[in-house]
Amino acid sequence: MKIGAAIVLIAVGAVLKWAVTAHVNGFDIQTAGMVVFIVGLVGLGLAILHSFVWSRPDRYDGYDTAMRRPPPGAPGV
Repeated sequence: MKIGAAIVLIAVGAVLKWAVTAHVNGFDIQTAGMVVFIVGLVGLGLAILHSFVWSRPDRYDGYDTAMRRPPPGAPGV
């Protein structure tokens, strides 16, 4: 889930929770809206963590990958 999808879920959940006043037998719209809202919040938190913390390309893995090579024409060691 990306940040945009999480924001859409938050918006849909908020509308279902606080803006819809219809009553349906056997189904509570406000509870469903709260569930969608919470799923959107959790998804937003995970998407932010993934985007800015877990997927950083500059993480150091403990190994040096740079190698020194002698210039061309130099005697081999």
